[in-house]
Amino acid sequence: MVKRLISFATLLVLLGLGAMVQAGELKVEPDRKRLYEGEVVTVTVTGSMKLDINLSNLFNFDLSNLPSPDIEKVEPDFEVLAQNQRYSIRTVNSEMVGVITWTYQLAPKRNGQLTIPALSFQDSTSEPVTIEVVSGSPPDEEVAATRDSFIELSADKAELYVQEQLTLTIRLFFSGNLVRGELSEPSHPDAIIEPLGKQREFSRYRDGVRFRVVERRYALFPQKPGELTLAPIQFEGQARDASGQLIFLRDSEQLYPVPVNDVPASFTGDTWLPATSLSLEEAGLPPSMQVETGENLTRKLHLKAIGLPAEALPPLPDATPQGLRSYPEPPERNTEVTPEGLTSTLSQTSALVPVQAGALTLPEIRIPWWDTDADQERVAVIPARTLQVGTSAGQAAQPPTTDADDTGAPEAPTPALADTDPAGFWPWLSLALAVLWLGTLGLWWRSRRAKREVGSQASAPDHNEAQAFDALIGAARQGSPATTTLLVRWLNRRFGCHCDTATDALAWLGDDTLSAEIRRLQAYLFAPEGASGQAWDGRPLAKALDRLRRGHKAAAPARDEALPPLYPDRLSV
Repeated sequence: MVKRLISFATLLVLLGLGAMVQAGELKVEPDRKRLYEGEVVTVTVTGSMKLDINLSNLFNFDLSNLPSPDIEKVEPDFEVLAQNQRYSIRTVNSEMVGVITWTYQLAPKRNGQLTIPALSFQDSTSEPVTIEVVSGSPPDEEVAATRDSFIELSADKAELYVQEQLTLTIRLFFSGNLVRGELSEPSHPDAIIEPLGKQREFSRYRDGVRFRVVERRYALFPQKPGELTLAPIQFEGQARDASGQLIFLRDSEQLYPVPVNDVPASFTGDTWLPATSLSLEEAGLPPSMQVETGENLTRKLHLKAIGLPAEALPPLPDATPQGLRSYPEPPERNTEVTPEGLTSTLSQTSALVPVQAGALTLPEIRIPWWDTDADQERVAVIPARTLQVGTSAGQAAQPPTTDADDTGAPEAPTPALADTDPAGFWPWLSLALAVLWLGTLGLWWRSRRAKREVGSQASAPDHNEAQAFDALIGAARQGSPATTTLLVRWLNRRFGCHCDTATDALAWLGDDTLSAEIRRLQAYLFAPEGASGQAWDGRPLAKALDRLRRGHKAAAPARDEALPPLYPDRLSV
């Protein structure tokens, strides 16, 4: 039984739980005495003491009272990052001696000659140790042999222009099994920084030593000329070596200062565009450039730049000649992230409707930009294009329409008088007929005014037929749900059909082609994706509306019913 208790006590001492009665030697040993800036030194402190183990003190121990050296003395010059301890027991001259080993990870706070002062443990004192910390990074031949982790930084350019892309690559090398780690990201108050995708992880050998590597890439766009100086990239973490021991990793590396040049004085553009490539393309116009009035055209402009974000691309011009109406859609910007950097695009789609026959010239589009590879200005150009617009088939000249009576008052007929009338009868009859005619004319004028007021209210707020038709064409081209409402409004203005719904309007028109296109639009609105997944094509509907407008004569102002006969039936001459 006693042997079992002694064995148990020995196990507790192995874990550092025992009574110390006499201090021994204290040693301080760093793993190296010359460090480079940002490195961490591992310091091992070893102390020994005699142990007195008996049944009376076997269970009287306190974990909080375990001894340790006064390591806080190093804090003026070093930061204590991590520590651990282990115990062992050996027998010397029939006496039990406990050996305690503390391992500290110390990070120097400055460069130069730093001293680990004399440490105390019980009645023992160590000798001071001097550590030299030098600036810079170790030579390549020393990296693999002396460091458990290190950082490499590289950039694709030694200098650049303001707002030009700089690609920064950060690689973290480490050995062992990483338990935790934090790698900082580049930052600068006067630069836009975008990560280029997710980080990569792979293995690489350096001087025969295998390291695991974490690689991250960033695109930097300095916004001010001068010198771009990034803050150091730092790493802190913990890993276990081959023996399972926990080691602390801490590294720092800074990129060299990068000169940033201002915009060249020779640049002629309004918007500064430094890129490795920039292209401008056009699509949608017919190859023959032959069109008809009222025909819908879809013009697409596509601007692509390598080395710029999409937000930096200028808006594309939308100048069109008189006689050509343009309906531009909102521009679409997109930025694609690649390992080499950013590739951006700007697309502008516009619907063009020629409303005048003849030659219509789309002006030239010029986008000046700066080729950073060749270090010179270039210009992306779309040359001027001339549309030959002819009169579409079936369009006929529409003579101007005028009212039979602009004043709204018909000319009063003059009754024929008999050559010979008895005196006194015909003057009174003429006076009576004149009074009746004036009364009828007053009732007719009042009725017409009431109808005009009702028609004016029904047609509000669109008072211009051409504007109403333009709005209808734009909605039809885009597949807007407002198309049917605009159709009814325009038909009331154009033809005076007094329709309330699209169904009433189509029934009043009796146009099978237009009815089919309206049904196709309604089917698209209820299922925008469609069975085929195709987008809405509003050109057939717009063409049918334009044909309807040209093929039907506009309604003249509504004429009221004929005046009642001048001579009512009950009167006889």
